[in-house]
Amino acid sequence: MLFLVAALLLFGLVMGTVAHAPLTFTLVAATVIGVWLGVFALRERHGRRASTH
Repeated sequence: MLFLVAALLLFGLVMGTVAHAPLTFTLVAATVIGVWLGVFALRERHGRRASTH
């Protein structure tokens, strides 16, 4: 439960920061995070597939 509260507080802080950041910075940061999450998902999928065979 404490983790959830901390995550929500951090989310609120980040969203507040994004509201004051320039649009180009927000889009670049969103793209970087999206690519990072995509690479992470592919590595996880590949790692699980390799470990099952």
